[in-house]
Amino acid sequence: MALIASGACGVTIVSVGPTVLLVDDSASFRWFARELLDTEGFVVIGEAESGLAAVEAVNRLDPDIVLLDVALPDIDGFEVCARITRPGLARPAVVLTSSRDPQDFRRRLDDSAAKGFLPKETLTGAALAAAAYPR
Repeated sequence: MALIASGACGVTIVSVGPTVLLVDDSASFRWFARELLDTEGFVVIGEAESGLAAVEAVNRLDPDIVLLDVALPDIDGFEVCARITRPGLARPAVVLTSSRDPQDFRRRLDDSAAKGFLPKETLTGAALAAAAYPR
């Protein structure tokens, strides 16, 4: 992604990292994730604390990546993922996250359109990029 800005001498292209929407009902986790990802070159463009708010935010903000908690107060992350991903569309890349063991969700993860899963305690910019854009 690139941001194009007009300057006195013409057009300057400034490189900007991938845009991220954070979806988690924990304000402290959203704060932690925002601080970490901002320092690692990502651009956090929004936050949502519920599944329905996440669906609306994806439609409004069009993020590159959605870091999506599995356990939300209204609809779970798997349902949100199903609502915001469409066959043939590259965006957004959904990465599910939880403080629970991924084995608790293995079958649902395998059946989802999510690009990957990150335990919350392993979140880094490199881990998010690897999960969102697997080779």
